[in-house]
Amino acid sequence: MSLAAVIREAGVVGAGGAGFPTHVKIGSEVEYVIANGAECEPLMHKDGELMAHCAERVVAGMQAVMEATGAQKGVIGIKEKNREAIDALSRYARRAEVALHILGDFYPAGDEFVLVYEVTGRLIPPGGIPLQIGAVVLNVETLHNIALALDGTPVTHKFVTVAGAVRRPVSCAVPIGISFGELIELAGGATVDAPAIMDGGAMMGRLTRNLGDCITKTTGGLIVLPGDHSLASRLERPAAVQHRIGKSACDQCTYCTELCPRYLLGYAIEPHKVMRGLVFSMSGSEFWNRWGMLCCECGLCTLYACPEDLYPREACQQSKRVARENQVSWTSALAEETPGMTATVQAHPMYESRRIPLIQIVRRLGLAAYDHPAPFDRMDVAPLRVQLALKQHAGAPARAAVAVGDRVRAGDCVADVPTDALGARIHASIGGRVRQIDPLIVIEAG
Repeated sequence: MSLAAVIREAGVVGAGGAGFPTHVKIGSEVEYVIANGAECEPLMHKDGELMAHCAERVVAGMQAVMEATGAQKGVIGIKEKNREAIDALSRYARRAEVALHILGDFYPAGDEFVLVYEVTGRLIPPGGIPLQIGAVVLNVETLHNIALALDGTPVTHKFVTVAGAVRRPVSCAVPIGISFGELIELAGGATVDAPAIMDGGAMMGRLTRNLGDCITKTTGGLIVLPGDHSLASRLERPAAVQHRIGKSACDQCTYCTELCPRYLLGYAIEPHKVMRGLVFSMSGSEFWNRWGMLCCECGLCTLYACPEDLYPREACQQSKRVARENQVSWTSALAEETPGMTATVQAHPMYESRRIPLIQIVRRLGLAAYDHPAPFDRMDVAPLRVQLALKQHAGAPARAAVAVGDRVRAGDCVADVPTDALGARIHASIGGRVRQIDPLIVIEAG
C-alpha cells in the first residue's frame, strides 16, 4: 500500500490548523519536505513539547514523506528557544540526514510563506502554494501522525496546550471529541468565573464562551481568559461596528502595512489601503479590496501594529469574502491593471529588521501574567462521551459510516468521504456505543 493510501485510511490532516488532507499533499515530487515546528502563537507549547517527547516519530514521518515525494532535502523549522526539542530531534535527525533550521522567536515564523523563505530563500508565487517552488510543508504533529499511521494507528488523539487563567498550564494528548470544559479541568480548572476561551491561539484563534465545544483534529489548544479581558471584548465587537470605527478613525498611518509579514516578503498586500476602501461605500471599494486579497490573516496588523486599535485584518477578511462572492481571484493580470501594484515578488530591505519578537506581542495583548511553561503530561484521559464533528478538515464533510446503536472500538472508522472527494476519514477516539450521527457523531463509553 502506498504512503498516500496509508495516510488516507488513517485520516491524517494538517494538524497545524488548516486541516488539509495530507494524502493529497504528498502526491507530487518535490525537492524539499519542510516540517513546521515554529509554533509562534502566544502561550502555545504543544509543538515544542511534541518534538521534545516524540522526536523519533516526527523524524520517522519526515523520512516516509521524503521517500514518497522523492525529496532530496528534509528540514525541520524550529525556534532556538526550544532547546530540549532541538536536542531530542538532533539525535534522530543526524542519522536520517534531516536538517534543523533554527528560527528566532518572532511572529509569525510559522506562516507557510515566511517559513519557506527562511528555509529555502525562495518566495512562493502570489496566491500560490509551496509545491510551486518544489516544497511540501507539514506540521510536526502531522508527521508524528504519519509515523503512527505506518504502524496501523489512525488519528484518534490531538496534542494540545491549555494555558492562560488555569491552575496548571499543561500540554497533553487527548481523545478527539472531548469538550473544552473537560480539557480545562485537565489543567486544574479555570481560575476565573465565566471565562472567555481562545480556541487555537490569541492571534488567529476563535473566541468562544461555550465549554461544550469539542476538540477536533485541528485544535492547537485553548487559552483561558477572564470574561472581560480586552482581547475578548475586541473580538466580540460586531463586524459592522469594527468597519464603521475604521471608516471614521483610520488616519492612514500605514503601520499595519509596514509591519505586515507578507508585505515585507514583497507581496501586494497593503492593509492600510483596504482600510481606505471602507470609506468608498457606494463605489470604488472593489479597487481597494484588491490590496487585501493576499492577506494571510495572521492578525499582526489588528492586534499589534495599529496604534488606534482598529481592525485592518478584519477589513482584509471582508475584502477576500467579497472577492469570492464576485468570483474574483488574484492573478498577475489583475496586478498589472491595478495602479501601484506589481506581480513581482522581492523581499523588502527591512524584512529582517521589522520582525516582531513574540514577547512584545504577549505584552501588547495583556497576556504577560499568563506567560508560563506548559509542560507535557502523559496523562491517561478517558472521557465518558465524545462528540466527533463530521468536518474537521478542508473539503467535504465526512459521512457517517455507523448507525445509532452500533458498538465501536477506539480506532474504528466512523465516517468517510468518497474516494473522489477532498476530505478525510474520522475514527472513534474511544470505545462505546454510537448515540447520535447527525450533525455530530456522539459516542458514549461502555
